[in-house]
Amino acid sequence: MSQTFDTIFAGGTIVNHDGTGLGDVGVKDGRIAAIGDLSQASAGERVDVSGLHVLPGVLDTQVHLREPGAEHKENLEAGGRAAVLGGVTAVFEMPNTKPPTSDAPALAEKVRRASNRMQCDFAFYAGATTENADILGDLERETGCCGVKIFMGSSTGNLLVPDDDHVRAVLRNVSRRVAVHSEDEYRLRERRELAETGNVLTHPVWRDEETAIRCTNRLLRLAREEGKRIHVLHVTTADEMDILAANKDIATVEATPQHLTLAAPDCYEEMGTRAQMNPPIRDARHRAGLWRGLAAGIVDIIGSDHAPHTLEEKAQAYPKSPSGMPGVQTLVPIMLNHVNEGRLSLARFVDLTSHGPNRVFGLSAKGRLAVGYDADLTIVDMKKSRKIEDSWIASVSAWTPFDGMTVTGWPVGTIVRGRRAMWEDEIPGAAEGQPIRFVDTLPRGA
Repeated sequence: MSQTFDTIFAGGTIVNHDGTGLGDVGVKDGRIAAIGDLSQASAGERVDVSGLHVLPGVLDTQVHLREPGAEHKENLEAGGRAAVLGGVTAVFEMPNTKPPTSDAPALAEKVRRASNRMQCDFAFYAGATTENADILGDLERETGCCGVKIFMGSSTGNLLVPDDDHVRAVLRNVSRRVAVHSEDEYRLRERRELAETGNVLTHPVWRDEETAIRCTNRLLRLAREEGKRIHVLHVTTADEMDILAANKDIATVEATPQHLTLAAPDCYEEMGTRAQMNPPIRDARHRAGLWRGLAAGIVDIIGSDHAPHTLEEKAQAYPKSPSGMPGVQTLVPIMLNHVNEGRLSLARFVDLTSHGPNRVFGLSAKGRLAVGYDADLTIVDMKKSRKIEDSWIASVSAWTPFDGMTVTGWPVGTIVRGRRAMWEDEIPGAAEGQPIRFVDTLPRGA
């Protein structure tokens, strides 16, 4: 009997757990129902993707969408549009909003705002504070929560857990993997005067490598003492890669496209405060160390740390200029360009942006191009060259640090649970984003 599907994506080069090869993907009821030769099957729609690569849906597990509280620079709707235009099918959003996502009502309000308003699927971090450790064990199990986030060093917003005792309390009260911004707050305070007014070149001097190394060592000691799993976000130093390599039993690692692509001092001289983020873009030695860590398998995930501010805000004299830059829309093209330039394989890209998030966070039915999983696909043209421009950016902030950069490798289609959320630079349908589910928190009977 001939199989029948809602949609067949036909004739593409599939990159998944089975390797790389030509085939078709059959979708039924929002799930992947078959992979292989489906030329004899029938479907409501047959989409020709010959000449294109069909990847598992890319997940960006670190974005800041600024809603509620700072919608003048980003919001959930615009951030979701930026994601799918860039080939991203789902995002994890950070808790440093106003108010912060540090209790159940705030988390539920974000889920309400995002549902059927974001083009991509989503989950939200619960923010740790010095006062809410006792509720985090329940909060991390709420619908739409991807886990707990700790800021050990101050960045945008007022979420900060700087001392060992409160970090220990957070770890002790949770069971899921905890994501951490690892910069030592005490060293930041000691070195604050090194941030010279009007001189953004001093940003990585103030927030130096020792600030990150010291905090990561503290974090690893505390996590090991408490027997807990951690995820170290946006690692920036070659030294941390060596340290984390010795602690992979408890620690997973994220790197960003910015830190893998840009280097000081050139980026600050060319872009000024547009290149300012926390932790900072460092020199070429550290960038090379990140690539060595990626090649060695120490890096588990690529996340964009999409953190928009308006150009007016960024134009303030350093250090009044806020740290952060848009990134969710450029993650895929920047990293595919690295693939085409031979710095990593396409299979490794898939591992870092789909399989890695699946393993690290325990995604339910996402992160793999496999039968039974959500039909989340990122369809790319590996031969297409295009210039990244501010005018393409859908974020409210409407700029990118990669403006003017020509890349090879471009997202053509973003498929979220079987529907075309983006196709050839167009968003054809209404937003249908829903909260991501996690294996650790599935309700009984689900």
